[in-house]
Amino acid sequence: MVRLTRSLLWALLMLAGFSSVQAAEPPVLLVAHAGVDSRQLTRDTTRAIFAMRQRTWPDGQAVRVFVLPNDHPVHARFAKEQLAVYPHQLQLAWDRMVFSGTGQAPNRVTTQVEMRERLASTPGALGYLEREYLDDRVQVITMD
Repeated sequence: MVRLTRSLLWALLMLAGFSSVQAAEPPVLLVAHAGVDSRQLTRDTTRAIFAMRQRTWPDGQAVRVFVLPNDHPVHARFAKEQLAVYPHQLQLAWDRMVFSGTGQAPNRVTTQVEMRERLASTPGALGYLEREYLDDRVQVITMD
């Protein structure tokens, strides 16, 4: 009985440690070109933009979406935590639009450094970054 209790306690401690490691990951923030007028987007609008269904900012300016590869951990966290979808669901939506001729896929970048550079240099750009990659050439967009 003591052995079972110790094993159970050990398992609970391991789970608690694993949860704290996951919680220690920095948040992934919605980030745009510094010249974008919008400072806040709803989750539904953000989802529509990243699903490539909405092609303009609320003020009418064209939006240029940038994403990391599907297997990049930051992309996965952004999709799950901010959009409440899995990366493969986004990819399916993009594939449908491209193959049906009704839209296009977002622009792909390979690193967060490249993401920041493209967001900073592309008017109307929207993407995501961890806080450590932010600088004054981009702005954080809050989601409500």
